[in-house]
Amino acid sequence: MTTHGSLFSRSRDWLRAHPLAFDAGLAFLVLVAMIAGSFTDPHGSPMGPTFGDRTPSAGGVLLMLLGAAALVLRRRRPIAVLAATTVFSLIGLISDVRPAPVTMSAVIALFTVASRTDRPTTWRLGLATMAVLTCAAMVFGPTPWYAQENLGVFAWTGMAAAAGDAVRSRRAFVDAIRERAERAERTREEEARRRVAEERLRIARDLHDVVAHHIALVNVQAGVAAHVMDKRPDQAKEALAHVRTASRSALDELRATVGLLRQSGDPEAPTEPVSGLAVLDDLLGTFRNAGLPVELARTNGAALPAAVDLAAYRIIQEALTNVRKHAGPDARAEVSVVRVGRTVEITVLDDGPPQPAPGRHGGHGLLGMRERVTALGGTLTAAPRYGGGFRVQAILPVPVDSGEDT
Repeated sequence: MTTHGSLFSRSRDWLRAHPLAFDAGLAFLVLVAMIAGSFTDPHGSPMGPTFGDRTPSAGGVLLMLLGAAALVLRRRRPIAVLAATTVFSLIGLISDVRPAPVTMSAVIALFTVASRTDRPTTWRLGLATMAVLTCAAMVFGPTPWYAQENLGVFAWTGMAAAAGDAVRSRRAFVDAIRERAERAERTREEEARRRVAEERLRIARDLHDVVAHHIALVNVQAGVAAHVMDKRPDQAKEALAHVRTASRSALDELRATVGLLRQSGDPEAPTEPVSGLAVLDDLLGTFRNAGLPVELARTNGAALPAAVDLAAYRIIQEALTNVRKHAGPDARAEVSVVRVGRTVEITVLDDGPPQPAPGRHGGHGLLGMRERVTALGGTLTAAPRYGGGFRVQAILPVPVDSGEDT
């Protein structure tokens, strides 16, 4: 069974790849059927049809050969082949006393037209072919106009048109399903690529925030240690201890962030870095140890959603890092976290010089903050303050179902 199935599958694939060979074989089978029909007399005896009591004329054989030969080109020129086979059938019906069944070729040609063109064309050509051949059989045929052979011409042409239209409709339906499936597959691939790009961007922002913050602190403390190493070794040791603490914190956060990639298939793995407003005091302590006085004002309220909590923490971290890098050694900073209705406002102020460095207006840090806020549907403003210093304010929406007090 497997061998026969494989042979049938190979034969079918070969015939689909060589449609002209298939049409030639079909034309041969139609020719055999027409010749066999020409030897059959449906009224040969009281018992029913007889075979071999009549023979086709030479003209009838020629018409059958021409009709079968035309079917070889039925895919390339369907309408022309239908016209030719219809003409051959009319010639046989009009000129022959015992017409050969050339109408078989016209039936196959009409089926091809219906399966390869549109429905209006099928209706027009089908009705025209049906009317012309049926009327010719009734008027010029050797039997009375109401004979079953004449009704058979009407029925066969009608069924050919209907069957061809059904095949065309099914083919169009299958093609539409295949197209929708391919479109859905492309949409899924594009969505997967988009999510991968967003995840890469998010991880890149986290890595930038972690590295920029801690490296800035390490750089400041290392500079302090180098400055006081000879005269005040105890202060140098304290600065180096802060360097060690900042570097260890940087490694821990880098490990947590990169762990998101390594443990993406583990359901028990953390899905976000551990940073958040719950450890905001520790973050501000690192800046104070680096020599930046920071004051904090915050209101108590329900816990924020994880995404909003992390974004608020990162915005404060990046803003204070920019203050430490650009505002000068004597700058002071103020941080406020205030819940206002369905939003939380994060503000970071400093009293640096009136003309801030160009880096305060751009760079990856400010861009990362803006992308975080925009992703959550909030707004971010960052601009110099009147009289000196810089102001960063982010307003983040808090979803209604986040668990806050009502």
